[in-house]
Amino acid sequence: MARAAVLAGLSAYLPPRVVPNAHFADLRLSDEWISTRTGISERRWVQGQSTSDISVEAGAEALKSYGSDDIDLVILATQSPDHFAPSSAPAVASRLGLGGVPAFDLAAACSGFLYGLATASSLIRTGQAERILFIAAETASLYLNPKDRNTAPIFADGAGAVVLRAGEDDEPGSLGGFDLGSDGDLAHLVLVPGGGSRARADGWALDDRAHLVMQGRELFVNAVTRMSESSTKVLEEAGWKPDEVDLVVGHQANRRILEAVGHELGIEPERMYINIDHTGNTVAATIPIALTEAVREGALRPGHRVLLTAFGAGATWGSTLLRWPEISLA
Repeated sequence: MARAAVLAGLSAYLPPRVVPNAHFADLRLSDEWISTRTGISERRWVQGQSTSDISVEAGAEALKSYGSDDIDLVILATQSPDHFAPSSAPAVASRLGLGGVPAFDLAAACSGFLYGLATASSLIRTGQAERILFIAAETASLYLNPKDRNTAPIFADGAGAVVLRAGEDDEPGSLGGFDLGSDGDLAHLVLVPGGGSRARADGWALDDRAHLVMQGRELFVNAVTRMSESSTKVLEEAGWKPDEVDLVVGHQANRRILEAVGHELGIEPERMYINIDHTGNTVAATIPIALTEAVREGALRPGHRVLLTAFGAGATWGSTLLRWPEISLA
């Protein structure tokens, strides 16, 4: 059998501060208006925490889930690092007691988890690593303009992490083929024009160029199209039919986007896992957070065929498949 990357540990972390839709009443946005258009009722925002702080929380739990801290490499997918330089991953690895292992950041916005899985899988398949801790973490709230009705209610904070180990490609948890893509002509859809998360967490003054801006309608259309096309491609390459997929865990950007993707794929709503109602859009972290919650709820069980798909700023997108393994959550 061919060497493969196998999912062997999983965790999620959400900051303790809960921000309900009522928080946005001053923007003349009602709970009904927000929930109807986005599917979000509440979200979590950090207070005094940076991206590396919540990365350590998720990473520690993933190592407990795996049952070992014998790790060769750490990857951190984030669009909101502590600093523009240096990378946050080495600091996270150090705080987790992982010594001098190689560590680096990866930035692919809401597609970061798929890009990171593909990168980690390649490193394991080619023998460059045996065990990788891969964390996706974001403090998106620190990049928001609190007066922007288009973005303030949507984006949120959180972290998720997985441990991948070397194994064989017929094992449960073995990552299948990947489809990745990008289109730089769509960079204007989601953009922070100009300022990392540590400065923002410490209350440094920022101008309007440091806030996230979004073109919602155009983003919606492109997200549905690209996620559907990418998902179809990996399904066809694996020889899976849509009705053979037990659960689709997509990037949690908007409930209506996920429902539209399910419609395009011919997959019933009950097989589209959605948890955005209480998490909001945590950018790169949405999928590992959703996977963790799906396991805890019993919606995701060993042997299930799972489709992962995402679309994000850049624009970037990606998809992959796996059969769900036995995983013990910490």
